Amino acid sequence: MEQIHWYPGHMARTRKMIQEARSLVDVVLELVDARLPKASANPMLDTLLAGKPRLLVMTRADMADPKVSRAWVEYYVRHGRAALPLDARTGHGTEKLLPRVRALAPKRSAPVGTQLRPRAVRMMIVGIPNVGKSSLINRLSHRAGTKIGDRPGITKTLQWIHVADAQLLDTPGILWPKLEDQQAARMLAISGAIKPELLDEEELCKTFIPWVHQHYPGLLAERYGVDEEILSVVADELGPPLLELLERIGLRRGLVRTGGAPDTLRAAELVIREVQTGKLGRLSLEWPTESGD
Repeated sequence: MEQIHWYPGHMARTRKMIQEARSLVDVVLELVDARLPKASANPMLDTLLAGKPRLLVMTRADMADPKVSRAWVEYYVRHGRAALPLDARTGHGTEKLLPRVRALAPKRSAPVGTQLRPRAVRMMIVGIPNVGKSSLINRLSHRAGTKIGDRPGITKTLQWIHVADAQLLDTPGILWPKLEDQQAARMLAISGAIKPELLDEEELCKTFIPWVHQHYPGLLAERYGVDEEILSVVADELGPPLLELLERIGLRRGLVRTGGAPDTLRAAELVIREVQTGKLGRLSLEWPTESGD
């Protein structure tokens, strides 16, 4: 399977910006996708933000399997990390964020006239592109002025934003130089974290379909009207069985070429798109029981 790579030039600039900005903030909000929190966490941040209090914010919790998300929170607690699942678009869970931040922040004072008074907590929000940073900022600041887009990397510059009695420093999304774990890379691609031009949906289905059949048996059969037998065959053997499955999905959904032949590429695109839009239901693409530690 073709390997996935990234790290466009602006990522190096973002890394430098975060290094320079860390001294300005008290707490870091590290955003990850609740569907795959470990794969979507940038390992470079452990070095870039060493010594800074951090809250792991698991965004898109509304799209993740709630039981698996609870297991991830327990996993991070065991590893000494504070984690908070939330849904920025509906606001569910966001009311817990600022109290958690204040509990993590060291006490700071600022001169007001002749007195020193507690100053507003300063936060920095970091994470890979397309993980929901803008949605969270808009929810916290009660405004729609922050750019939001489905394409990774839409935020380009540092921005200070007032949030209640706190200040929030936004940063562009930052990726790491090399994707060592190609399984995690493919799951990130399936989730929508990687730009579309880097993808091959049929290749991604080679990863996703066996995985989802193992973890959520019956889901694809119910959604696409295919039988479990072909799904079981695909889970054990790719190649022709996968193409046959995509052909069946294509025929079921009317995705055909001129002449009536099923269009397997469009069928694969449909499956991946429905994962990314939540039409397949609440799925977690990574489970803590498989994290290896």
